[in-house]
Amino acid sequence: MRAAMITALEGPDAIEVRELEDPTPKKGQVRIRVESAGVNFPDLLMSRGLYQMRPPVPFAPGGEAAGVVDAVGEGVEGLAVGDRVLALTFFGAFATHIVVGEKQAVKVPESMDLETAGAFAFTYATSYHALVDRAALREGERLLVLGAAGGVGLAAVEIGAALGAEVVAAASTPEKLALSAEHGAAHGIRYTDEDLKKSAKALGGVDVVYDPVGGDFSEPALRALRPGGRLLVIGFAAGEIPAIRLNLVLLKQASIVGVAWGSWAMANPAKHAANLEALFALHAEGKLRPHVSKRYTLEEVPAALRDLDARKVLGKVVVRPDG
Repeated sequence: MRAAMITALEGPDAIEVRELEDPTPKKGQVRIRVESAGVNFPDLLMSRGLYQMRPPVPFAPGGEAAGVVDAVGEGVEGLAVGDRVLALTFFGAFATHIVVGEKQAVKVPESMDLETAGAFAFTYATSYHALVDRAALREGERLLVLGAAGGVGLAAVEIGAALGAEVVAAASTPEKLALSAEHGAAHGIRYTDEDLKKSAKALGGVDVVYDPVGGDFSEPALRALRPGGRLLVIGFAAGEIPAIRLNLVLLKQASIVGVAWGSWAMANPAKHAANLEALFALHAEGKLRPHVSKRYTLEEVPAALRDLDARKVLGKVVVRPDG
């Protein structure tokens, strides 16, 4: 097998493709021939040793993959050779083959191709958990999505629209706002040129803020909340963790809600599986249309992470190990 390995915690340039022994599934495990692996922000952080999960070097990044089961270990009953599956790995997916526990893999419905499946679970499951489980987003509410053309942001736009919310997309370029509008956003705010708070308030304020960006945008977004609104803390793509003045929360009777989807999914596998089934159903109905904007080979993983770092990625990009 081949894998793109982080050889030092020095960023994307320290990643190199290596030949490794083919893994053998043990009891309760399956081996997957990877066809598509989604590229996500934690992969970039892992390359620099900045993510909460720090596997020993060398290791392959890649938190999600989709492919075909080509070997099963003893005791595996729910999956068989030839099954099309997606799997959450958290690291290791940028490889031609991966071995995961049977419960980490989920059968992909016939309505979804494997390239889409490889770019689906991380972003859509994060956004669904955030909007449904954590924010209890209701039909008719107004949802403001920061970083709306990125992976989790575009997923949040689509899920919010599918749930009947009025979606306001906030992004940095006209191209990104246009993409958000194609995927369900009713309004757009170019927050590099517009005052985010004033623009959102001009629409009448918002009920829920989906914030994977942080930095200087979190407080203006919080100020745009209506009374009883919820600010979802997803991540800090801007690089800076904001300090929020809590008097704003008091005056607005608002909630700041943390969303740590990865640890939640591991602790609540049955609920996570139910969320995936709900997402598969929305996809089959045509309400979710994942946008894969570019494909990379294993040798191009450093370029994929550099593009992610430079905010060049629209929607999702994937690694195709066999090209």
